[in-house]
Amino acid sequence: MGDIYHQELKVTADQRRERNTHDSFVIWIYGLSGAGKSTIASALDKSLFEDGISTYVLDGDNVRLGLNKHLGFSPEDRKENQRRVAEVANLFIDAGVVCLAAFISPLQSDREMVRNIIGSGRFLEVFIETPLEECERRDVKGLYKKARTGELNNFTGISAPFELPDESVFRIDTTKQSLDESVNQLKALIQDRLHR
Repeated sequence: MGDIYHQELKVTADQRRERNTHDSFVIWIYGLSGAGKSTIASALDKSLFEDGISTYVLDGDNVRLGLNKHLGFSPEDRKENQRRVAEVANLFIDAGVVCLAAFISPLQSDREMVRNIIGSGRFLEVFIETPLEECERRDVKGLYKKARTGELNNFTGISAPFELPDESVFRIDTTKQSLDESVNQLKALIQDRLHR
C-alpha cells in the first residue's frame, strides 16, 4: 500500500501467549438486539478473568460510542464497523488476549469477512439464537418500540434483515438456559483452545 510497510516487532504473538500461559483468539458472539450478547460476553469475561485468562470485551455499543461513532446503520456502514472491529480483534490476538466480540452481525457475508480477516483458526463463532419475539419482549433499550413506530430505520429484525447462520455454528438459546449455564457452556467449548 504505497509507502506503508508492515513493521516487525521485537516481541512476537507467540511469546505473549507463552507468557500468558494460554492461546489467544476471538469469540464472535452475535444475534439480535436484546438477545443477551453483551450480558453473556461480560459474564464470560469476568469468569475467564477470575481464572487468570487475559481477556477483553469489544462491545457493539461501546465501539460505536468511540472508534466508530461516525458510522451509521446502512449496510455499508455496518460492514465497515465489523471490518474495523475484526482488525482491532486481531491486535488483541497479537497481544495474547482472548477477545470477546459482541455484535449484532446480521449478514452472513459480513461474518465471513470477519472470519477471513481474523483467520478460521483463531475465530470462534457463537450465535445467540434468542427469538425475535423474546428480544422484543425484553426491549431493555426501547429500540424495538422505536423501530415499530418508524423512529429507527435500518433496525435489524424489523426493517433490516438478519441472516441465520448454518447449522454448524455453535448456538446458545437464552430462553432455555440461565446465564451461568451459558457461560459454563462457552467455557467448556473454549477450554481446549486456551491451552493449545
